Amino acid sequence: MGKILVTGATGNVGRHLTTRLAEAGLEVRAFARRPERVEAAVEVVQGDLTVPGTLEPALKDVESVFLLWPGFSTGNAAEVISAIAGQARRVVYLSAHVGDGGEAPTHYQEIEGLIRRSGLGWTFLRPGGFAANTLGWAEQIRQGVVRWPYGQASRALIHEQDIAAVAVHVLTSAGHNGAAYELTGPEELTQAEQVRVIGEESGREVRWEEQPSEEALERLSAAWGDPAWVRSALTTWEGFVTRPERATDTVERLLGRPALSFRQWARDHAADFA
Repeated sequence: MGKILVTGATGNVGRHLTTRLAEAGLEVRAFARRPERVEAAVEVVQGDLTVPGTLEPALKDVESVFLLWPGFSTGNAAEVISAIAGQARRVVYLSAHVGDGGEAPTHYQEIEGLIRRSGLGWTFLRPGGFAANTLGWAEQIRQGVVRWPYGQASRALIHEQDIAAVAVHVLTSAGHNGAAYELTGPEELTQAEQVRVIGEESGREVRWEEQPSEEALERLSAAWGDPAWVRSALTTWEGFVTRPERATDTVERLLGRPALSFRQWARDHAADFA
């Protein structure tokens, strides 16, 4: 098996993926903006996908690429994918879960389209909500009250280690070319239930307090600096109240074991809420 390049090697998924591939004795090269943060004992190239010139040395002798695109703008994605196609044979792209309308968010669609037309062999991993996103509640959980909108919004959040495990499987076994895998956790929980589970696993008394969407728009816009993105997020959360994100069995089918539960994720991250 040829060398594997992991982009986003210090992220929630990339750091686990890099470590798992290295532990399996495979040739791995990590591509990261902050190479000192790469945890695995692998070759590291410093670079940034938004600066395509930094990608060229990282692609030398690479057969497969795990692609994590930074941000929500496609920017220079066409140039990056062309560079990958000029050196590698296949790409595993971390895309996004397809919603009720049958389409992923626009920038994911655009990058998937570029990859389909590139001549590369490809596999798309389309996870739903990341369990790790609930780390955004950490300070509120320490204070004992999570004030947030749409407590009844229900999702099947996925453990980042399951995404990494699926990526390892796809990168190291045959039969995945042209596949798009919808990945979720094993159960659907409302946001209020997620808070309860985190409280139980971190040993804290935590309650949910429903926040009006208008207040959330104002506060999150001030915190995140992009009102349009906040409106989009609020609309998405509202939709999950009446149309929950349904759990799939894809992780179990691919790995031969059940997907990790949200409770397991909360247990693994209990120290982050301490």
